[in-house]
Amino acid sequence: MTTSSPKTALLLVDVINSFYEAGQPNYYPEVAATLPALAALRDTARERDALLVHSVERHYRGLEDFEFAKLPRHHQSGEHDADYFPGFEPVERANEIVVPKRRYSGFYATDLDLVLREQGIGRVIVAGVKTNVCIRATVQDAFAGGFEVVVPREATNSNRPHLAAASLEDIERYFGSVVSLADALELL
Repeated sequence: MTTSSPKTALLLVDVINSFYEAGQPNYYPEVAATLPALAALRDTARERDALLVHSVERHYRGLEDFEFAKLPRHHQSGEHDADYFPGFEPVERANEIVVPKRRYSGFYATDLDLVLREQGIGRVIVAGVKTNVCIRATVQDAFAGGFEVVVPREATNSNRPHLAAASLEDIERYFGSVVSLADALELL
């Protein structure tokens, strides 16, 4: 008996100016290394009409937010740092959505879990930044929710490389699979 592969969605996490545009508050030069892999994943998801979720941090402008106790005000709706990095804006198609988040995880207090389940998704490919913060939090919540999790190693990194490496090791051991970009593309 043949078992079919689970339906897969791509989650692009925080591909926004704050991390990717030089001079922005969370920018670090090594982040540029993720762009070719992120573009390949984005393009393949669109070509194969896979669900593509832009999981982006958006805080309410002018309102207090618990996260601001750890980090200065950032990623407020309508601000330049919260805008998509050029080329990574969502396009108008049925299988491409935006899920704003106010915490590190794309799942916490969002409707991402519900959307994925309603679309019959069983596997998520999680890519973007930063490996040790938003990627790890999203991966942990995806795993806790019963989704198969895949992280393409070329499509994530951090300005704290030792923490990125430790996070990828933990993801592989406890939460999912860390794979090559080529292997991730085959899953879409």
